[in-house]
Amino acid sequence: MAKVLFSESDIKQLEKNKYVLRVSEKSITYSDEFKRHFIDEYMAGKLPREIFESCGFNIEMIGIKRVETSAKRWKVAYADSGLIGLSDSRKGASGRPLKRELKPEEIIKRQEAKIELLESQIELLKKLEKTERRLVDESKNLSTAAIFELIKSTIRQNSLKNMVGYFCSLLKVSRSGYYNYIKSEPTRLARERSDLKSKALILKAFKFKGYKKGSRQIKMTLDGKFKTVFNRKKIQRIMRKYGIICPHRRPNPYKRIAKATKEHRSVPNVLQRDFMKGIPGLALLTDITYMPYGNGSMAYLSTIIDSSTGEVIAHNLSKSLSLELATETVKKLKSQRKLKLQKGAFIHSDQGVHYTSPKYQQLLKISGLGQSMSRRGNCWDNAPQESFFGHMKDSVKSRTYGSFNELCWEVNHYISYHNNHRYKWNLKKMTPVQYRNHLLSSAA
Repeated sequence: MAKVLFSESDIKQLEKNKYVLRVSEKSITYSDEFKRHFIDEYMAGKLPREIFESCGFNIEMIGIKRVETSAKRWKVAYADSGLIGLSDSRKGASGRPLKRELKPEEIIKRQEAKIELLESQIELLKKLEKTERRLVDESKNLSTAAIFELIKSTIRQNSLKNMVGYFCSLLKVSRSGYYNYIKSEPTRLARERSDLKSKALILKAFKFKGYKKGSRQIKMTLDGKFKTVFNRKKIQRIMRKYGIICPHRRPNPYKRIAKATKEHRSVPNVLQRDFMKGIPGLALLTDITYMPYGNGSMAYLSTIIDSSTGEVIAHNLSKSLSLELATETVKKLKSQRKLKLQKGAFIHSDQGVHYTSPKYQQLLKISGLGQSMSRRGNCWDNAPQESFFGHMKDSVKSRTYGSFNELCWEVNHYISYHNNHRYKWNLKKMTPVQYRNHLLSSAA
């Protein structure tokens, strides 16, 4: 097939194309930019004809044969020498070499052009080498998405838009995956905006009433207080993404005691870990915890919790660890007018000296309350009470309070929050007070 010749109108039209350096009747000299663009698009899976047409070339005018031979020549050059192989070292018109001797001025001009080309190639190699080292160093231990972002920023900062394939190969990631990542950027930005809105709501629930919460508490608080329903997995994802961390209790090594065998007990274990009685005011749990404050001072908190609802129904904070700490808590329990205890109500505790005291046991009998005790050295027999102290100490940092009155105010504030605002997953996602009312209404 004869080579397509260009008419004067064809030449004028081709000269308008930004990717054409020179054009004659028989040939076209393409810019290095177009060659690099061609290789970049070809590696992305496009056909030579599609690439030429997308860059403004009329295939019927230049001929499909010229497209195919140019594509073949550039692919071979790229395979042999990379991008540098695509650079055109010719500074004159393409076609047959000149047979006449060159003038001295022309020789000097050509030599200067070669020197300039070599210098630009050396600078490009230096730039690539430096960029390669930086990319390899920074891509260590990064996710695939983070590597794509690194490639994108490198290409934009250094104007290396035709190096996508090379950088993907260097960092061992998929080239098509990179283009999909770029293409999906609007979707990611939309999701980021949505996540930021969700983060604001989650933080609102996380800090509600001044106490930090985990994903379950956040879900229930959003539903109960802000009338917003979030999937718990979404809450966990947002918390991980933005570093929203709920405080976790460190296990107390002294409480990691193996389950004790049946030993001597001052009072039988009536409760037998049947905490969820489903009847408010029947099984009550009690215990004492230490709360250091100020400059080496110590306070002691005694509480009584309804086992069925988790509600703190009586508490006493004292500077003394005497027997009155426990007895005063029982007296506060009996003095409450709104509280209705069931017939056969009993208090369950550990085998501490306060609860084995004859005075304490006598007070329970006078108050019409039974008594139950955990097995010796077995904290799991009073687990809900231990759990309450643990959660409270996550939020109430007693050492930060300088006086007993400040600590007392904060303990009262937290117990009010716990009873009325702290949702519990195993209480049908209700607060202790809500669940108590729910049980009473169901029994009515």
